[in-house]
Amino acid sequence: MTTPHSRRGVTGFFVAFGFVALLIAGLLSYLASSNPDGLDSVTRSGCEVNEVDGAEQLSGTCIAQNARDHDLAGSPLADYTVGGADGLTGLAGIIGVLVNLALAGGLFWLLRPRQRRGVELGRQDPGPRADKI
Repeated sequence: MTTPHSRRGVTGFFVAFGFVALLIAGLLSYLASSNPDGLDSVTRSGCEVNEVDGAEQLSGTCIAQNARDHDLAGSPLADYTVGGADGLTGLAGIIGVLVNLALAGGLFWLLRPRQRRGVELGRQDPGPRADKI
């Protein structure tokens, strides 16, 4: 059985968790490196990256020459920014955290154990009593 005191502790934990998640997404995302990660580096090995008219062009033989943009590359949160603006990385992180928390919270709410009328959770329904039969 959940007491009001323990319910307050659980609620406080989730509020603190959400606050820390938003803080990390909003502030630490600005420290993320804009350099290619390990996968990008490996796929570009064997190629030379040249800048032509403000865009990267690959010369040589590498896997990255066969790459194309994702179907959602033009979406509002593509490339971890909002609308492609580099200064809005933190906002994109905060939006991502809020969407994930909303989806997870909604799923937990939908899948939560429900109380049946007159029966407490964790207690077996004793059925009809012998003295009432």
